[in-house]
Amino acid sequence: MGIKIALAGNPNCGKTTLFNALTGSNQFVGNWPGVTVEKKEGKLKKHNDVVIMDLPGIYSLSPYTLEEVVARNYLIEQRPDAILNIVDGTNLERNLYLTTQLTELGIPVVVAINMMDVVKKSGDKIDTSALAKELGCKVVEISALKGTGIMEAAEAAIDAAENTKTVPMHTFNGVVEHAIAHIEEAVVHEMPEEQQRWYAIKVFERDDKVMEKLNLSDEIKKHVETDIENAEKELDDDSESIITNERYIYIATIIKTCYKKKSKGNLSTSDKIDKVVTNRWLGLPIFAVIMFLVYFISMQTVGSMATDWANDGLFGDGWHLFGIGTSQAEEAEETYGDSDAIIEAFNEEYGNDDIAAAIDLEDENYSEDAAKAALSKLVTLTPADASVTYSVEDEETLEVTETPDTTKAQLQEAVDNYLDTNYKEGYGAPDASTYGVWVPGIPVLIGDGLDAINCADWLNGLILDGIVAGVGAVLGFVPQMLVLFLLLAFLESCGYMARIAFVLDRVFRKFGLSGKSFIPMLVGTGCGVPGIMASRTIENERDRRMTIMTTTFIPCGAKMPFIAMIAGAIFSGSPWIATSAYFIGMAAIVVSGIMLKKTKIFSGDPAPFVMELPAYHLPTVSNLLRSMWERGWSFIKKAGTIILLSTIIVWFTTYFGFVDGQFQMLSEDQISNSILAAIGNCIAWIFTPLGWGNWQAAVASVTGLVAKENIVGTMGILYPGGWSEIGSAFTAISGFSFLVFNLLCAPCFAAIGAMKREMNNAKWTCFAVAYQCVFAYAIALMINQFGGLFTGNVNVIGLIFAVLVLAFMIYMLVRPYKEANTLKTSVKVK
Repeated sequence: MGIKIALAGNPNCGKTTLFNALTGSNQFVGNWPGVTVEKKEGKLKKHNDVVIMDLPGIYSLSPYTLEEVVARNYLIEQRPDAILNIVDGTNLERNLYLTTQLTELGIPVVVAINMMDVVKKSGDKIDTSALAKELGCKVVEISALKGTGIMEAAEAAIDAAENTKTVPMHTFNGVVEHAIAHIEEAVVHEMPEEQQRWYAIKVFERDDKVMEKLNLSDEIKKHVETDIENAEKELDDDSESIITNERYIYIATIIKTCYKKKSKGNLSTSDKIDKVVTNRWLGLPIFAVIMFLVYFISMQTVGSMATDWANDGLFGDGWHLFGIGTSQAEEAEETYGDSDAIIEAFNEEYGNDDIAAAIDLEDENYSEDAAKAALSKLVTLTPADASVTYSVEDEETLEVTETPDTTKAQLQEAVDNYLDTNYKEGYGAPDASTYGVWVPGIPVLIGDGLDAINCADWLNGLILDGIVAGVGAVLGFVPQMLVLFLLLAFLESCGYMARIAFVLDRVFRKFGLSGKSFIPMLVGTGCGVPGIMASRTIENERDRRMTIMTTTFIPCGAKMPFIAMIAGAIFSGSPWIATSAYFIGMAAIVVSGIMLKKTKIFSGDPAPFVMELPAYHLPTVSNLLRSMWERGWSFIKKAGTIILLSTIIVWFTTYFGFVDGQFQMLSEDQISNSILAAIGNCIAWIFTPLGWGNWQAAVASVTGLVAKENIVGTMGILYPGGWSEIGSAFTAISGFSFLVFNLLCAPCFAAIGAMKREMNNAKWTCFAVAYQCVFAYAIALMINQFGGLFTGNVNVIGLIFAVLVLAFMIYMLVRPYKEANTLKTSVKVK
């Protein structure tokens, strides 16, 4: 049999960092039986017979939260061979509370003091030998972040499992010890000796779950209750508070003996930073600036360049290896484009249908000689003083530039340039692949392969227009997502996001929510499913349900490709669009919190918020990359499964339909007769008041319920012209309405499933989904209708409804707050 070592510690103590360092890639992630709390275990490096179990971060073994219940059940029922207790050296007193409980379990314990590098840098000293003597177990110094001492700690835990026992050194007040001795004799005397003390203490605390497990007779319960009441009467406090107070008195003596601070008056570096970033007035503006920079970097700079390469190169025509030949190709393309625009403008003004047909590269009868003759004729027919204005549209920004006063001499130059670039390497615009070293993209390689084997048209369409176009459109945004995940991982790991939870608690509390609600939202930036699951740390059931309903308003990783697509196609890649998406989600949560708290089913005071603020530190590159890759790989796997299946269905329903009563495969100009078009046209009217009542946008929103990335994949199939075609299908107002609706409406099916598991009630789940959809519709309606006032596109009926919706929301926001039934809360420092 192998050795099982449990990692236990407070949240933010560095436990997960240590787990990753000890196990590397030998990890197994699942859920604990019967609950959705994540279960992580892995094999210790170079020790195939040693399994490390990463328990949820907990503050005590009292059953206040689901995480604490899971951790405690594992320790007292599964009983690992040893416990490696990770203690934050920068917050020793708070962390030792859990340690005092672990040493009473009768399981060998090794205490690993983490962040010792930070402790030493600040000039503080921890006497580990004296601490080991006080606790009755081995104590080692580590830095999980830097990897120092971690293997020694693991080896010490293995040694403890094989050779030692941990006997608690602490004794309570004489009155308490007398009561505990009586309980041991009356209740748990038949248990193994090493477990008796812990159970006796829990009986003294009247722990519900322990009392239920022991199933005591009424006579024994009465006898035990007499002992507990006598102790409470003599010490003038309730039993649980007595134990809590006794533990902290014990910890205070340990700190006095083993811990010496360099100076009590000087602020630490973390405290100095916190005076700025958690400032009442500066905290939120600083947070807004940081989030703008995060989205700007990921959407506009590094992330944008990588995504452009992925979309245009890897999943497009191809790219120049190391950029060799790119500048020459762009110069030739620019010359061709300008000349083409000039000639087209002159032909429109002074030419005729024959000339237009002769220079049409798409015409099946096009020939080089005829085009040259037509262009020569155009110059001859043009008056000497001719001038014309022509428009040039930038493919990426969609910005239209008007170029006026082009004379006949310039026309002749344009013709020469056109002929030079058009015919130098063959027909059509200059071929970028003829410059430098060209690497063909995936669609080109696959297309060439399919042509080589004479693939059937339907299969060719399925693979290229369906799978490659749909999945490729989604995967093309992976670089931006990875950059975003990396930056978010840095903010989380360095300790900043914990501060934001503290800052936002002041804001949320005014609107009926606890700062604890920010934690699920923070987790939800990666994926809505774990974000919803993180709501279980909220003890108040009403607050927990409200948090579950609103958490998915925050843009998750799956929505990032959609946001990037809308920003690029409609808003010239503006970073403000991505940033606004984040803060629109925040605003939706706050507004929903205010309105829902004023209803009977959600009324009550918010749950108290207590959180550990870890010291600021620079995370290691390996941990950042691991966090980034875990989130990114989850997204890529989804693209290879759910999105792949969805794009196949979307392609089939897009390119097959009835023409003249016959079911057949359709061409691109026939997809308005497709199955998907028929479905879309049935529901498109619903979204007409929102400004995008076309069937393509309607079905894209519906497929987004399967997975939000599907919106990009679906639009990649339905708009084969790419971003320019999408941009022409929306105005700025309707495009923003489309964006906001899909950000705020019901999440993907996986997240809805998580809502069902966490709420454990089908009616509550349906209510949550309905609320999200109605709220999203209301906001999108107001955006489109009020936006129409600025563009002159006013719909009177739609505007009236938008005004009524706004009036109702304002009423809900400002109406007096009435308690349906007051929820009394108290805070106990554990």
